Amino acid sequence: MDPALTPEQEAVRRTLREALAKRCSPEQVRAAAASPAGYDPELWRQLADNPGLPGLALPAEYGGAGLGPIELALACEETGRVLLPSPLLASSVLASAAIQALGSPDQRAELLPGLAGGTLTAALVLPHPLPDGTPAGDGRAGGVQARPGPGGPDRGGSGRGEPVRGGSRQGGPGQGGPGQGGPGQGGPGQGAWTLYGEAEPVVDGARAGLLLVAAHTGGFPRSRTVLFLVDGDAPGLTRVRRAALDQTRAPARVELRDVLGVPLGDPARDAGPALVEAGLPVRLAVAAEAVGAAAHCLSMAVEYAQVREQFGRPIGSFQAIKHKLADVHVAVESARSAVYYAAWALGGGVADPDRAACAVLLAQARALEGLRTASGEAIQVHGGIAITWEHDAQLYFKRAVADEQLFGAPHRLRALAAARAGLFAPPMGLAAAAATLGGRI
Repeated sequence: MDPALTPEQEAVRRTLREALAKRCSPEQVRAAAASPAGYDPELWRQLADNPGLPGLALPAEYGGAGLGPIELALACEETGRVLLPSPLLASSVLASAAIQALGSPDQRAELLPGLAGGTLTAALVLPHPLPDGTPAGDGRAGGVQARPGPGGPDRGGSGRGEPVRGGSRQGGPGQGGPGQGGPGQGGPGQGAWTLYGEAEPVVDGARAGLLLVAAHTGGFPRSRTVLFLVDGDAPGLTRVRRAALDQTRAPARVELRDVLGVPLGDPARDAGPALVEAGLPVRLAVAAEAVGAAAHCLSMAVEYAQVREQFGRPIGSFQAIKHKLADVHVAVESARSAVYYAAWALGGGVADPDRAACAVLLAQARALEGLRTASGEAIQVHGGIAITWEHDAQLYFKRAVADEQLFGAPHRLRALAAARAGLFAPPMGLAAAAATLGGRI
């Protein structure tokens, strides 16, 4: 791995940092997060035009920039530095990865250009994710259930359905207009399924124009998780934005009451394993955002320590403060190194996919720990003013806590990496234990 960035990668970082510096002051971020859309649509449009942020890591054949995980990590580091409220994580990373992994060629051609251009936003609805990161979607235990309509695959039809014509939709519910061809706008024709259930929290679920809903289907004999495309304006769909620690993520509660949806790809295929792999770019993006946020916390603390005086001299001259800031610097730089290595590994630098996945999981764990350390120590350095609503330090601490709740605590991420690497033997079943003990149980 060459740690030096290429001129193109430096240009991505510089262009995005300059654009965000003009439109993402703390006051503007707070106002955008509190708005009905949850973000600044005009800023999102500008970032889509230059540097092409929504399609940065999408293939060029679908209108993206065709860049890789390293460029995505650099971009997310800059957005995390300012806590940018945007559809980037949910739409441009998570939903796009799921469509690339599971969608048919026609569906990819219909949906990905809109996502790459920023005119379509999407959110992935995962009911009750399991501890290992796989979506449960088990109708017997809640979640979302799916029933095939007339002509569906379980009733003798092909179940392929028509692709969603989402390329011309604007980001947000209610903006698609008639005749756009969303999955919830037609009758229960061939390929239409009926979805029933609920999920919470769904990142950007209240504002996305398209939902990718993971639902349980097939019953007990053919139990599987299938992704369905659901239009944001579909009848029977209710979306409510929920209060949360980190309002820049805009979590929502999604309820589906006999909502029509179209399968993403082959409905006979279990989408669970593919979703786990599609989640790796999301984990990388979350880790990169955490690195950027932690770096900003360090900058705030250093700047304040240079101007705040106590006993006639700046507090940064005291050894205790120096040690705090030195520890934060080590935490930030080690997390950044881990994220860059994970991006390189995910981009093909490591041939073994399990090893690349472990690198991403460990980088995310290190980055979340780094953000928790940096935001906490920044509050300590600033003293009492840092816990007030008016100060920015509390926003970064909330992001640190919320990320661990949404995407996994560091200890759980390390356990997933250890399991992926095969460090722990699978638990012994009853029959194997009986054979081992000579049939004594």
